[in-house]
Amino acid sequence: MIAFTKMHGIGNDFVMVNGFGLDHDRIDWPHLARQTCDRSFGVGADGLILAMPGNADVPFRMRMWNPDGSESEMCGNGIRCFAEFLHQEGLTVDDRIPVLTGAGQLELQRLPGSQVRVNMGRARLLRGEIGMTGPEDETFVNQPVESFSPALQGTAVSMGNPHLVMFVESIASVPLENWGPRLEHHPLFPQRVNVHFVEAVSPHHLRQLTWERGAGRTLACGTGACACAVAAILNQKAQSPVEIDLPGGRLTIEVDADLQVWMTGPAATVFTGSWRIHDHQSASPSLAMNR
Repeated sequence: MIAFTKMHGIGNDFVMVNGFGLDHDRIDWPHLARQTCDRSFGVGADGLILAMPGNADVPFRMRMWNPDGSESEMCGNGIRCFAEFLHQEGLTVDDRIPVLTGAGQLELQRLPGSQVRVNMGRARLLRGEIGMTGPEDETFVNQPVESFSPALQGTAVSMGNPHLVMFVESIASVPLENWGPRLEHHPLFPQRVNVHFVEAVSPHHLRQLTWERGAGRTLACGTGACACAVAAILNQKAQSPVEIDLPGGRLTIEVDADLQVWMTGPAATVFTGSWRIHDHQSASPSLAMNR
């Protein structure tokens, strides 16, 4: 049996697993992610997050798998949940927590009211840093999205994972289920991309609609909110700090002159439970939950 905790950050929900002491060779993590994240036959989540030992300098490492089993470099809402999860599991008593991720080392700070502030690192703008085709030393800021109809202007940003941001008059008018998957798999992004549509309400207020790589429509995307804030500042549509409303709630994003980014938002526990593992290749949907 694998114990888990279901958590969410403004509606972006995760199956959280304490990997300390687990026999990782017995567990097919991509397969387990596909099973547990299934909203009809599993727990239901936007991702499976594993807390693991780090190294001598950084005690914790976070890994995340999307509902389709692909591994993501990082997740902004997920890492806020990660900070709360470490405390709930008794793995740390510190409120300032360094964590290793696929996007590098990040610094987490637990605040009153189940809020977590994360130093998300520096936003990266070069095609080579983002994982785009084309000249590696060029940026993609307010550029036409090639071979896409209707015509869209996009800005690409990496927060350790790739994001494509488009500004629209109203996010309510965006046919996300049509445009989202087409843009996720656009040839500009060989490793696929997270897609965001943004409505600029005022210089310190944005509204965001997201199609996540490997997950589809989600209620929130933390790294995406950071990318949207950076893109809005680059396109002179916003100034730091930026309040961003997503379908699941609000995040506060701060961006300095060097494109260093901080994100603040909540993390909440929904319930705990256990998942039965039969062998190293499969997991049973038998589930016991405790609220």
